[in-house]
Amino acid sequence: MDRRSFLTKAAVGGTAAAAGSVLAAPAIAQEAPKVTWRLTSSFPKSLDTIYGGAETLSKMVSEATGGNFQIQVFAGGEIVPPLEAANEVSAGNVEACHTVGYYYWGKDPSFAVAAAVPFSLSARGINAWHYHGGGIDLYNEFLAQHNLFGLPGGNTGVQMGGWFRKEINTLADLTGLKMRVGGFAGKVLEKLGVVPQQIPGGELYQALEKGTIDAAEWVGPYDDEKLGFFKVAPYYYYPGWWEGGPTVHFMFNKSAWEGLTPAYQSVLRTACQAADADMLQKYDWLNPVAIKSLVAQGTQLRPFSPEILDACFTAANAVYAEMEASNASFKKLWDSIKAFRTEYYTWAQIAEYNFDTFMMIQQNAGKL
Repeated sequence: MDRRSFLTKAAVGGTAAAAGSVLAAPAIAQEAPKVTWRLTSSFPKSLDTIYGGAETLSKMVSEATGGNFQIQVFAGGEIVPPLEAANEVSAGNVEACHTVGYYYWGKDPSFAVAAAVPFSLSARGINAWHYHGGGIDLYNEFLAQHNLFGLPGGNTGVQMGGWFRKEINTLADLTGLKMRVGGFAGKVLEKLGVVPQQIPGGELYQALEKGTIDAAEWVGPYDDEKLGFFKVAPYYYYPGWWEGGPTVHFMFNKSAWEGLTPAYQSVLRTACQAADADMLQKYDWLNPVAIKSLVAQGTQLRPFSPEILDACFTAANAVYAEMEASNASFKKLWDSIKAFRTEYYTWAQIAEYNFDTFMMIQQNAGKL
C-alpha cells in the first residue's frame, strides 16, 4: 500500500470514527444525566466521623460520575430537624437522608431492627446479615411501605453505655432515672424504671449540665469527648448493650431511587457500602486515643454489673415477645436476625474471641 492510499483510508476511517462518536453522544448523555439531590443528615457537622459519612458518599458519587450526579449534604437542622430526616424523605420533600432507623421506632418499631436493638449483633455480625443474610432486602420490603429505599451507610461498632451524673450499682439506682437513650432501648429500660428521653445530640450537654436529665448515651469516646459530656457527668458506663453494632442508613425517596439509571443506582450502592466500611474503620482508629484522653481528664469508667445486664436482657426479651405478637414486619426482621445471631456467636467465640482475649492479656501485662 502506497503512502497516499494509506493516508486517504486513514482519513476516511477517522471521519467515520468521528461520525460514530457524534452519533453515540446522545446515548452517552442518557447514561450519565445531570442529577442533583439534597441529603439531610441527622447529625451535626461537629461530629465529623458520623456526619462525615454523608460527605464521603457525596464525594465518591460525584467523582464516579464525572460530576454529573451531585448530592448536596446538609447537617441536621439546616433544612430538616435532625429526628425528622426520614419523614421528609418519605414525603418527597428531600431526596435522601443519613440517619438511624431507631429514631423512627415510634412510628413502627420495625424501623429499629435493621439499625440496632438491644442484644442484637455486633458490627461485623450485623454487616454479615445485611450484605449476605438478606437483611438489606428484608428491610427494604418494610421501608417500601413508607416510600423509602435504604442502604447501610455506616457503623460505630459497639457503643458505650452512656454518661451518668451518679454511679449505677444496682437495679434500684435505675428507678426514676431520666436518661437520653435512643429509640427502642428506651422501651426496654422503661421496664426497669428508667424515664427515657429523646433529645438530639447537639442539645445533650446543656440538658446534662442543668440536670434536666440524669444520664445520656450518644456513641463512644471520640464523639463523646467532642461533646464534652465528661465535664458534667463523670461516670462513663459500658457496654451499650442496646447498640452492639448500630447501622447508620442512607435512606432515599423510593420514587427518586427508582428514577435513577441502573448505572447511577450501581454507583450509589457501591458508594454506600464504601461509606459504611469507612465509618467503622475511622471509629476503630480514633476511639483508642479518645478513651485514654477521657480517662486522663477524670472520666470514671464503670462496667454495668452482671445483675443489671441480666435484668436488661430479660426485659428486652419481654419487649420482643410483645412486638412479635403484634407486628408482622417486626417479627419477620427480628426472626431473621435471631436465627443468624445464634450461628454468629457460635463461631465468634472460637477463633476471634480467643485471639482477642489472649492479646488483651498481653496488653494488660505490658507486653505489647
